[in-house]
Amino acid sequence: MTTVIDASAVAAVIFAEAGGEAVAERIIGAPLAAPALVEFELANVCVSKCRRAPSERDALVASLALRNRLDIELCAVDIDGVTALALETGLTAYDASYLWLARHLGAGLVTLDGALAQAFAAV
Repeated sequence: MTTVIDASAVAAVIFAEAGGEAVAERIIGAPLAAPALVEFELANVCVSKCRRAPSERDALVASLALRNRLDIELCAVDIDGVTALALETGLTAYDASYLWLARHLGAGLVTLDGALAQAFAAV
């Protein structure tokens, strides 16, 4: 079964953040999917980390490239459906896109975002 993974979970794995090992254990062998925006969110995480720690720039950019090893299928989402879901749940449109995709695919969701996890569990 496909698992939708959000940027918080991917970032934890590729940047060796808290919770990354637990996420890695949960996704081993699972087909992964995410809205295409995950790429921009991960790039933004990398840029923010580089700005906070300029001396670690090369290592952080190399870590960003590790996302490709996760073989995440990038999916289009229905923007009208995402907007409606964001309004219904109080999530940002970004987070609602992961929830929408998980619902659309009938998939599980891996996230470290509490509000998103709560919205998913409420289904």
